[in-house]
Amino acid sequence: MIEVRNVTKRYGKLAALEDLELKIEKSSVYGLVGYNGAGKTTLLKIMMGIYRPDSGKVLVDGEIVYDNALIRQTMVMVPDEIYFLSQASIAEMSAYYKGFYPRWSNAVQQKLVKVFHLDEKERIARFSKGMQRQAAIVLALSTRPSYLLLDEPFDGLDPVMRDTVRRLILEMIAGTETTVVISSHNLRELEDLCDHIGIIDHRRIVYDNSIEALRAQRVRYRVALPHAASAEDFAAISLKDLVCIGQAATFVARESEAEADEKLRSLNPVLVEKFPLTLEELFLDEMEAKEDDFTGLFDEE
Repeated sequence: MIEVRNVTKRYGKLAALEDLELKIEKSSVYGLVGYNGAGKTTLLKIMMGIYRPDSGKVLVDGEIVYDNALIRQTMVMVPDEIYFLSQASIAEMSAYYKGFYPRWSNAVQQKLVKVFHLDEKERIARFSKGMQRQAAIVLALSTRPSYLLLDEPFDGLDPVMRDTVRRLILEMIAGTETTVVISSHNLRELEDLCDHIGIIDHRRIVYDNSIEALRAQRVRYRVALPHAASAEDFAAISLKDLVCIGQAATFVARESEAEADEKLRSLNPVLVEKFPLTLEELFLDEMEAKEDDFTGLFDEE
């Protein structure tokens, strides 16, 4: 289990995280999302023990992670900005990692090099951006970690490689009790992988729940009434994005599905259809993203 307790981190006068609390259960796949600059990378590095928080602490399996070599042996992180030893090959980086991770598996490393079609003797600096990320993932998974932290793991990967990485993570989860934390802008990928989601905004976690529970709280409806639909018909329902065309109406319910269904029954609808929101729609709804008015932006003066 990872416990983040009242963590604050500042860079000079800039607060990256402020009194942030979070708990990630063992063997879960936790997706961390938020706007650029929200503090996702800083949070991952504090979880990993790379950064020391200015206040608060992070516990992994009940132990403070910062400056804890034994706990760090059970954790590995693939950062957004990947770093390798200068002029090193995958084979040389593997020997380096092996000195830090007692659970290192040569067999896993050899299999993954073949999966990604990488030359383990070639200098990694000569690899493309996507190949370098693949190399980082090979090294991380070969440590057989108890905790795997991934910062934008799909960045620079083509669709085939993204699917390969996704399937590898799922296979690892199925065969071990590894806890995975993924920070990504690719919400579609997170939707397929994660069982929990955390939204970080204004230096704190503003939402923390299972994806299943999040979906249950947000449902898109398409309803046909026996008469022309209007906003007044749905006044009792907490909703957004209501569109009425003739007898039909669509909206997103912002209350439980059971509550919305009960209120709809009083309208004697001819048809009721329900659709789950995508994770991207759920994120935008939770963050209440505003739509900027670009009208006339490029008009000549």
